[in-house]
Amino acid sequence: MIGLFLGEKDLPYEIIGKLERKNIKYFIIDLTKNNKFKKNKNSFFINIGKFGEILKIIKSKKCRKVIFAGNIIRPKISKLKLDFTGLFYIPRIVKAAKLGDAAVLKVLIKILSENNINVIRLNTFNPELTLKKGFYTKLKPSKEEKKEIIKGTLTLKKINSYNHIQGLIIRDNKVISKETRKGTKEMIKSIPKSKIKKGILIKLPKVKQDLRVDLPTIGIDTFKDCNRVGIKGIVIKSDQNIILNKEVCIKYANQNKLFLVAI
Repeated sequence: MIGLFLGEKDLPYEIIGKLERKNIKYFIIDLTKNNKFKKNKNSFFINIGKFGEILKIIKSKKCRKVIFAGNIIRPKISKLKLDFTGLFYIPRIVKAAKLGDAAVLKVLIKILSENNINVIRLNTFNPELTLKKGFYTKLKPSKEEKKEIIKGTLTLKKINSYNHIQGLIIRDNKVISKETRKGTKEMIKSIPKSKIKKGILIKLPKVKQDLRVDLPTIGIDTFKDCNRVGIKGIVIKSDQNIILNKEVCIKYANQNKLFLVAI
């Protein structure tokens, strides 16, 4: 039995679909805002403050392994409804919240580990969601663009591991924008087309990021957003970034002369 801590967006459906095709039993701890998985009979809609209830559900299912997937939005601590166990753990969560979302996830993983529950990589059953190192499109980056990619990668490596930044855009060997908590789409929208055209989107896991959770994810919308403003290529990390509907994405990139590289 696998426990799924699920948030927003499409990634959770990919994982659920694969588990069902493999006939692997699972249940869901629904951490979305609006009970997104209410139609699933194996789903429990509960806020993270009721940690005692969550642990009780996990143990009742005789579960020892869980997966975190989807965009799990950090709740406002003041609005959490706490049970007794939640009251015990909340000081640690509050302290972590000051460092960012990644720190909160690390604390949650630690708490689960203390209760003999292991968090496994979100692509454990979906290895097809990542790419091996290499070029995946007809168009390849030029020699100068490869230098830009190296510079952008080094910039991301210098960012604090607790920071929410997982991506940036580099153009003419200058970083013109870094991703905020609002995500890649909003970063792209926030830059005038004249300044972003011919830029490169680099989206990688943070340094020392726990690769079991919160992996950077792109999909067809990312490719369309890039093409709309004239971005010429996308760079991701091999075996770590999640790419949804990769065949569709690669076909679209080829049709619109974008390059896709896994480094």
